[in-house]
Amino acid sequence: MRRSPPLTLAVPALLGVAFLLTPLLGIVADAPWSGLRERLTDPAVTEALRLSLLVSGWALVISLAFGVPLAWLLARAEFRGKTLVRSLVLLPMVLPPTVAGVALLQGLGRRGLLGGPLESLGVRLPFSTAGAVVAAVFVSMPFLVISLEGALSGLEPHYEEAAATMGAGPLTTLRLVTLPMVGPALAAGAALCWARALGEFGATITFAGNLPGATQTLPLKVYLLLQDDPAGATAVSLVLLAVAAAVLIALRGRWLAPGRTSPG
Repeated sequence: MRRSPPLTLAVPALLGVAFLLTPLLGIVADAPWSGLRERLTDPAVTEALRLSLLVSGWALVISLAFGVPLAWLLARAEFRGKTLVRSLVLLPMVLPPTVAGVALLQGLGRRGLLGGPLESLGVRLPFSTAGAVVAAVFVSMPFLVISLEGALSGLEPHYEEAAATMGAGPLTTLRLVTLPMVGPALAAGAALCWARALGEFGATITFAGNLPGATQTLPLKVYLLLQDDPAGATAVSLVLLAVAAAVLIALRGRWLAPGRTSPG
């Protein structure tokens, strides 16, 4: 039986909702609706959109390639240093974005830890589209790992054990049994990962720069438009707001859903 919340909790809760909602309503209210189509079809904006989709798409693919095995390892394996590995996975989520960019420069930049070996192979990540993808992966992959690890931890192991007794190897079991059973969590994690990559700003501008046609994604375009065309910045922000809201509505809180996973 649900009870009405006490007034002492309802009032500050509603004030909190109002505080979060007011800036978002400001974007909607101040959007240049009459000239919205012209602003969004501007060649510079469409180029930034194309690049954003390219970068976020590759970031999702790479995050899936590394994040799924990492989530499985954290959820199912016991090894020395597991707490440290999980902390490293979570760290990009709490790092200031510009600090994440500086860390990427120090690790993968020309003078970074791996800068020399990478350059000897002809790979230059800073201030390139590939660098923008790397920055997006760094900040977005943790969302996929955390979502999937929680689902894998709650998955009943006897389904995988049954598959193993029938002769299925680890990879076959993962592909045919485990991943289908945690499909909703995987989809939720992938959606959050993609949305975070699409909205990435700080690490990208620090590590990859703000080069039109190469690293200038939509969030970076908004930053430039704010200086000369605030209405244009609001129009592009409206697009990013709509995408983020659509992702959250589609997920309907699945990445927070408690309980054990079962095939039913």
